[in-house]
Amino acid sequence: QVQLVESGGGLVQAGGSLRLSCAASGCIFSINAMGWYRQAPGKQRELVARVTSGGNTNYADSVKGRFTISRDNAMNTVYLQMNSLKTEGTAVYYCKADVALIATMVWHDYWGQGTQVTVSS
Repeated sequence: QVQLVESGGGLVQAGGSLRLSCAASGCIFSINAMGWYRQAPGKQRELVARVTSGGNTNYADSVKGRFTISRDNAMNTVYLQMNSLKTEGTAVYYCKADVALIATMVWHDYWGQGTQVTVSS
C-alpha cells in the first residue's frame, strides 16, 4: 500500500558528508510527520531527526548542528543532510512516515528498508 525507498547511504570518512533521501509512494492521502532513525549493531533504534508536514523539526542531541532534515511535500520525500560525520554515526538509517491511506483515511506508521551508513576513522 505504501512504500518508502531510501537512498544515499554509503561509506564516508569521519568529517565527511552524506545526503539521504526517502521517497514515499502508494495509495497516500496525506503524510504527517516524516523522520529518520538509526540502529547501530547491538543497540536500539533511535530517533535522529523528525519533521512535521508544517516544517517543525526536532533532532537528537548528538546530531544537532551537524544534520539537517528537510522535506518536499509535493514529492512525498524527506532528506537528511549529514555533515561532520563521526564514527559513532555508523548505523543502518531508516525512514519513517506517518501516512493516511486514501482507502481508509486511517493513520499508520510505515518504515523503509534501511540504508547503511559507515563512517571510517
